[in-house]
Amino acid sequence: MKELDPLVFLAVLHEMMGALLWLLAGLAVLSLATFAAVLLRERSVSSARLIRSEVVGVLGGFGALVLMAYVTVSGFTDAGGPIDWLLIAVIWGLGAAGTAIAAYAAQGLAVWLRQIRRPAGLAARRERTA
Repeated sequence: MKELDPLVFLAVLHEMMGALLWLLAGLAVLSLATFAAVLLRERSVSSARLIRSEVVGVLGGFGALVLMAYVTVSGFTDAGGPIDWLLIAVIWGLGAAGTAIAAYAAQGLAVWLRQIRRPAGLAARRERTA
């Protein structure tokens, strides 16, 4: 194996994770599309929502490490060299970033759906009384 072939990586990941690979890939695409839609609709980043998403992202990073240990059927004591620890850090970082993006998108979507469900007359009445 003298050259890098992305299809080999895909085949290995599919062998290790099975249907979970496609579930996670679909979730990633859905999260990114929802995140982009929320940003385009609101035209700004909500700082409170971002902070909550970062907290959830930390938990998602640890969740990615648990998933890694389950899929590879190994523990963290099996990490031998610096590249193993670097890979563990990258997996944690990707899990944290992906979960933070998904959490931000979910919160933005929840606000969006709440605004759609609220009748226009109710919102106008609340503004007049305030």
